[in-house]
Amino acid sequence: MTVTGANGSVYARRERLPVRVMPDHDSIAAEVAGRIADLIRARAEEGRHAVLGLATGSTPVGVYRELIRLHRDEGLDFSNAVTFNLDEYFPMRPGSIHSYHRYMRENLFDHVNIFPDHRHIPRGDVPEGDVEAHCVEYERRIREAGGIDFQILGIGRSGHIGFNEPGSARDSRTRRLYLDTVTRADAAGDFFGEENVPPQAITMGVATILEAREVVLLATGEHKAEIVRRAVEGEVHADVAATFLQQHPAATVYLDPAAASELTRIRTPWQVGEVEWTSERETAAVIWLSERTGKSILHLATDDYRANHLAPLTSRHGSAEPLNGQVFNALISKIRGKSRLPRGQDILVFSPHPDDDVISMGGLLRKLVENGNRVTVAYQTSGNIAVFDHEVRRYLDFLRRAADVIDLGAAETLEATLSSVEDRLAHKEPGDVDPKVVQQLKRIIRESEAVAAIESLGLSAERARFLNQPFYQTGKVRKNPISAADVEIVTQLLEEVRPTIICAAGDLSDPHGTHRMCLETVEAALDRYDGNPPWLWLYRGAWQEWSLVEATVLVPLSEGEVRGKVQAIFQHESQKDSAPFPGPDPREFWQRVVDRNRGTADLLRALGLPAYYAMEAYVTLREGRRVEGPEIPTSSLADPDG
Repeated sequence: MTVTGANGSVYARRERLPVRVMPDHDSIAAEVAGRIADLIRARAEEGRHAVLGLATGSTPVGVYRELIRLHRDEGLDFSNAVTFNLDEYFPMRPGSIHSYHRYMRENLFDHVNIFPDHRHIPRGDVPEGDVEAHCVEYERRIREAGGIDFQILGIGRSGHIGFNEPGSARDSRTRRLYLDTVTRADAAGDFFGEENVPPQAITMGVATILEAREVVLLATGEHKAEIVRRAVEGEVHADVAATFLQQHPAATVYLDPAAASELTRIRTPWQVGEVEWTSERETAAVIWLSERTGKSILHLATDDYRANHLAPLTSRHGSAEPLNGQVFNALISKIRGKSRLPRGQDILVFSPHPDDDVISMGGLLRKLVENGNRVTVAYQTSGNIAVFDHEVRRYLDFLRRAADVIDLGAAETLEATLSSVEDRLAHKEPGDVDPKVVQQLKRIIRESEAVAAIESLGLSAERARFLNQPFYQTGKVRKNPISAADVEIVTQLLEEVRPTIICAAGDLSDPHGTHRMCLETVEAALDRYDGNPPWLWLYRGAWQEWSLVEATVLVPLSEGEVRGKVQAIFQHESQKDSAPFPGPDPREFWQRVVDRNRGTADLLRALGLPAYYAMEAYVTLREGRRVEGPEIPTSSLADPDG
């Protein structure tokens, strides 16, 4: 296929599906919800039903919130809408907290006027012997409704659409199937353990989905980038059910920049056509060529560029040498050891959960403290849902035993209190919302671990602030929308600290979107901030690191500093060994951190830059613009002090 670029040039690309890359999650939600609203209104004028195919998960929540807003604020009437959901776990009670029946009620049905008998969701509680008939009946109802007009899809890490796992046939229909290992692992956090994830599901088939008149696939976050590339650019194959969408006449893929990052036109656009060369794109091309050829940057020759579709790049610079030198110097200028980092500043570190600070910037945090900066760490959410029940039982046992050593009040009262909590835990189903007292105990566990972690890096307990932002306080994986109260809490802290530098989580791969929502509150508070705007340093969480192209500051770490960072992570004992929300990577957080930081340093070494033991990466912004870090007097570019 050929497409016309923004500059009018025509270039080939490898995408076998129409792809729209939108600025962020909200813009995708507004666009897709707007298309659904137009369909509903058009069908109403025709006196017909609008038949919608609906998906669940974190990605379509924004679409449903926008539809609710259109209903509430603009009078969008859903009375002519008929809905069919893609799937449901099996077995699954409709009232379970994990049920997609409950998901749809909470996220859409309870807030708009879709008639109850117009809502269709596969049932996970039908008797074993009735499942096949239930699936046949589901197909019949779709046909009776006239077929699906507009189908929303997400995509799983295995490439599934609905629950059509690898091996699903092109002609498959609504059926029960066993869930893939990857799918069950990704769902483990929602169910507090993979062992609690139902082994099967009922799902619309591939053929059922492809019969929809129009299909949109939504994907956001870096963790979806690789499977999106396979679905959009790869050959059609049953191993990745999403590739079957290439055969649909009206399918569109909506991505945020993170989910689009592995597409060829984004990652290596020079491989598919003409590009508009910027300094950042030149850096990306030179790093790519260095890795591809196995040569350090300063050893790349003009012939290397010509042999790899990069002749126009050397033509711009006359030859390889000046380009190599430019990129080499740009990379080395990003390296900032302790002597080139801020001193004597008021610095405010925002940590979405009580361990993101030390996981992602534990090395920098120690250096900032050693440089005499006044550092405050603000934990935006309690992280209490990420504490296993057995952690609470361990602390209850500690209190019971401690009563023999220190005075904890009347023994009968203490025992009654502890037994009451234990009884509530004993009657919980996996994933159920914790009683309030248990939620508070889990909050305290996370807070005590956070304090221990920053103390290990040289900060006092008084430098920790626990904001407990309201959007998080649902007791469930799914959170409330950001409110004015969330923004006000952050605004008040900014007014109190008056920081010159802010550090915040800038990644989008947190499985449940908490990092994204926390960053939104920081950005909203900064928009209201009365004073000189602080520098904003963005770190990434436990899943990805900034690339050398994206990063504007690279902070080298010695072997001892990495050990200190790991020890700080170890203070978060409730998240060690087996975290409730590990994400797609099975390794412990500290293992990911070491490999990630070592990997960044190793890549720099392979490019021919100074050989450091490990490296943290940051993106620095000033008034919304990406810039190099603060100008700190220094005597050399290559920092030997790390």
